[in-house]
Amino acid sequence: MKKSKLLPSGLLAGLLCVAGIIQAQEKIKFKEFTLANGLHVIMHQDRTTPIAAVSVLYHVGSKNENPERTGFAHFFEHLLFEGSENIGRGEFMKKIEGIGGTLNAYTTNDQTYYHEVVPSNYLETALYMESERMMHAKIDTIGVETQREVVKEEKRQRMDNQPYGSLLTEVLKRAYQKHPYHWAPIGSMEHLNAASLSEFMNFYKTYYVPNNAVLSIAGDIDYAKTEQWVKKYFDEIPKGTGEINRPNIVEPKRSQEIRDIVYDNIQLPAVVEAYNMPRKDNPDSYALDMLSTYLAGGKSSLLTKEVVDKQQKAVQVMAMPLDLEDGGLFLFLGIANMGINADSLETAIDNQIVKLQANGISDKDFAKLKAQTENAVVSRFASVAGIAESLAEAKVYYGDANEVNQEMERYNKVTKEDIQRVAKQYLDKNGRVVLHYLPKGAQPSK
Repeated sequence: MKKSKLLPSGLLAGLLCVAGIIQAQEKIKFKEFTLANGLHVIMHQDRTTPIAAVSVLYHVGSKNENPERTGFAHFFEHLLFEGSENIGRGEFMKKIEGIGGTLNAYTTNDQTYYHEVVPSNYLETALYMESERMMHAKIDTIGVETQREVVKEEKRQRMDNQPYGSLLTEVLKRAYQKHPYHWAPIGSMEHLNAASLSEFMNFYKTYYVPNNAVLSIAGDIDYAKTEQWVKKYFDEIPKGTGEINRPNIVEPKRSQEIRDIVYDNIQLPAVVEAYNMPRKDNPDSYALDMLSTYLAGGKSSLLTKEVVDKQQKAVQVMAMPLDLEDGGLFLFLGIANMGINADSLETAIDNQIVKLQANGISDKDFAKLKAQTENAVVSRFASVAGIAESLAEAKVYYGDANEVNQEMERYNKVTKEDIQRVAKQYLDKNGRVVLHYLPKGAQPSK
């Protein structure tokens, strides 16, 4: 299951007196069924507030793409807001916002996720609109050309003109030599420009189908009425018959460090380190998530206290575990302080990791870390949108939506010895990728 980034320790002072013992998680009750066309449906009732979250998780991300047509999954995140045969172009967002709702979508290497939160008396409307997206999406030349420009502008804003914006792209193409995680979800603009309308239509018919999706509904709902509406709008959608590309490539374990320099439009140098992580469903993912929080999760984290505050080698240090279905990356980003070079910052970060590997974590710090973990899990399950997303991801990646009710228990099984062990096991210099981001002005003349 997707694990949220843990919250700053400043919010948790009142929890530390519990000696870090994570309390029993209140069970999330739900009902589920599967339609004849393969669509799996999960429903969770919460009558606390008159809102409902509707989400559809399509099990398609950048890793499912043709290497000659990268960026398709992310492109469809945008394209499927164009409208449908029964919803006018540009009306999708207007309709949801017009009833007081909110909506959004995102794409990762593994999935594409659409969701709305609406007043519960408009639940049927949201379900109808998601069924239109699945069955009658408007895929035509006008929509394709419009969204090509939207994606190009997004790339310019988030990557080309954003300091350190190319980080994910630069890391992935070095960290994965065989697996299709090699490219980032944004993909190639050249591939999108070269693609024909028929290629886009074939991708839609293959992946945005009921048997490749989970529909998750949470909030102020009536189970019987919701099931009736789901069948009314989704039963008639035909099962997909295209061959879904599920990569079965295992990325070979690296034994040597990969090191490179990226010259960027920046003022302060930066250090990026990427270590191999296991599959998303590996039990160690819980200890690794906690490790990232201990190292760089908030103002009281180890790297912030030592490298930023005490040594003043960096203005910021982040740890970003990218937990992916087939094996992700444990990422560090350190942005150097004025006058500090990348080599010095890298050494400072590595020294703290080596100390942790050698000495482990103190009882006091571990108690605080467990309290942070509890707070993060409880916070994510405090919203119907968070519950809907967690149920869908649990079903897709663990095969069982009830995995949401095991999460606190799995975190609670992590010991401080586990934190030290995973730091030794996975933060291995021999297989890591290290990038130094330097200002373009430092690039040697050819």
